[in-house]
Amino acid sequence: MTKDHGYVFEVDPCDRRANRSPKPLKFFGRYDHEAVVIDPRRGHAYLTEDASGPNGLFFRWTPPKGFEYGPGKFRKLADDAGVLQAPKCFDSGGKFVDDLSRATKIGTVYGVDWMDVPDRDARTTPVRKQFKDDQVTRARKLEGMWWGDGGAYIVSSYAREESPGRHDGQVWFYDPKRRTLTLKVLLGVNPDPSEDGAFDGPDNITVSPYGGIVLAEDGEGVSHLFGATESGRTYPIARNDLNVGTEEEPEYSEFAGVTFSPDGKTLYANIQDPGILLAITGPWKRQKR
Repeated sequence: MTKDHGYVFEVDPCDRRANRSPKPLKFFGRYDHEAVVIDPRRGHAYLTEDASGPNGLFFRWTPPKGFEYGPGKFRKLADDAGVLQAPKCFDSGGKFVDDLSRATKIGTVYGVDWMDVPDRDARTTPVRKQFKDDQVTRARKLEGMWWGDGGAYIVSSYAREESPGRHDGQVWFYDPKRRTLTLKVLLGVNPDPSEDGAFDGPDNITVSPYGGIVLAEDGEGVSHLFGATESGRTYPIARNDLNVGTEEEPEYSEFAGVTFSPDGKTLYANIQDPGILLAITGPWKRQKR
């Protein structure tokens, strides 16, 4: 039997029995999902879409009234439960912003309105194509997210000719209380990805208990774990020297799954190919801005 793809599934790490008959959480929409984070105070879920042609969107899902999070609660919701919306951003002068790549300065702040998704199950038209160009704000390669500091950190991995502006990575912070997006990190186009120096193609992200964020690089050439301070300054943490290509044409797999242990003493990360879990014990210290 052929089944539709493009849904979110919940995995319970504490109860394997709950994962034997996975149920697609259709209320989150059907598209090229990348990451999901939950606002523990307001109950919203935020989701990213890694897509182009046109560029993808990030989404906010508002749960139905009275919904309480807990093990197995998602499975009980109807396929059309809650409200799924996409962002419409405005600059400080009230002008509509069609694509996040237009921001060229760290500290840029956009206001955000939310537009209802017409058909979240994309029966005839992909979700991102259901909106006209002046209805929503898009971005290229929307990938990793992490909830921290009272909001959602959102990564746009890079932008090229399919976008109004070019860059090799942006990190935005969505503040749900103020309903604003603030550009926290901006990476210029890396002139030589095969060499150490500039970073490109951030993907997975975590918030550091020592201030700032840590990013897993999934770009061209060499691959790094790197950090960014609260002011947007970047610094290297580790480099993947495991060549899965050839001596003539070296290839270095991406870092992924970056996260700190609950006590903050260990940073965990993976090298995707050939599949290696790393534990990095520091020593860690609070980063200067």
